[in-house]
Amino acid sequence: MPTPNYDLTTLAARAGEEARPSGSVPLVEPIYQSTVYAFSDLDALERVMSGEEAGSFYYRNGTPNAATLERALATLEGTEAALVAGSGMAAISAALLGVLKAGDHVVADARIYGVTYALLAEEFPRLGITTTFVDACDPGAVEAAFRPETRLLHVESLTNPLMTVPDVPRLAALAHAHGVLLSVDNTFASPAVFRPALHGADLVTHSVSKYLSGHSNAFGGVVCGPADLIAPARTRLVRLGGTMSAFDAWMTLQGLKTLGLRMRAHSGNAQAVADVLANHPRVRAVYHPGLSSHPQFERAQELFPNGFGGMLSAEIEDAPTFVRALSGRIPLAPSLADVLTSLSWPWGTSHRALPEAERRRLGITPNLLRLSVGIEDIGDLLGDLEGALEEVAGQRAEG
Repeated sequence: MPTPNYDLTTLAARAGEEARPSGSVPLVEPIYQSTVYAFSDLDALERVMSGEEAGSFYYRNGTPNAATLERALATLEGTEAALVAGSGMAAISAALLGVLKAGDHVVADARIYGVTYALLAEEFPRLGITTTFVDACDPGAVEAAFRPETRLLHVESLTNPLMTVPDVPRLAALAHAHGVLLSVDNTFASPAVFRPALHGADLVTHSVSKYLSGHSNAFGGVVCGPADLIAPARTRLVRLGGTMSAFDAWMTLQGLKTLGLRMRAHSGNAQAVADVLANHPRVRAVYHPGLSSHPQFERAQELFPNGFGGMLSAEIEDAPTFVRALSGRIPLAPSLADVLTSLSWPWGTSHRALPEAERRRLGITPNLLRLSVGIEDIGDLLGDLEGALEEVAGQRAEG
């Protein structure tokens, strides 16, 4: 087609935007970094806007990269649909606001992530939604907390940071018997280790910046579930503006391709670290579901037959000295699930929002450290940890 005799300003704005016919397709999906999409006519616009035909129209409503990631995550979690969001908390907020209204009541595990706890304890009451916090590993306590207005039960498949293991199948049956939905945050496990929807969960959430992407370079969240629960969550997310960026969706999808391989390495290394730390004199306690001393050890063996992921926590005799001794080898970083091993301090990061008395009641103390065990050579990793514990012993002897 000949180029119209346009002014240079018009040519500059429009050049290169024509269709690019090709006999090949990219092996890796491109990044669609466009905030808006054009339509050939009003009928085409209406088909997409009404949902009759798949398509993108505005960035806040979702991008092609986000749609691809949603399909992938729904497949991995074994659900009908999924919705990605700009953060894990945006995904949880959208999921819960999609099914809750003023006057509704939530029952939640007292051991959930600190910011989720703050959302339920401080933000939702302003919307007329109340929450009762219980020990989700005690089904009797869960059932006793149900009220006629209870709409949702929220737990984590592996809790942060003490690695307790609620009985998801039993909680699902209990919730459904009372007409209550079960929401499970599966961030610590990932679908490579556990798929809550296959055990009765209605909604499954993740911070995708953790194991799903796996490299600390993408940010976002996801909620997976049946289409009739994902649709209202999507509406809330679009209205509140919690969209995931196209680049973060694309990066997450690249990391997702190695999830199975990474999780096998994470799980094996974490089990080895837990076994060593549990027998070290400078470690007061180790929290990992693969230890026979774990209170839900048998349940964990049943629910997680392929490993428990890379997370564990340990009460160190002198946590500050231990952290300093690992400086330059194992970083202190307030996140998790990278291929590199890292340490976190729940007292001052993930659970900082909880009152001090509540942190101590739950067993979260100033000397508790959370280890996100990576995929390094296990001999090197154990050498680093044991060397740091020797420095703790040395400090103890000098003191």
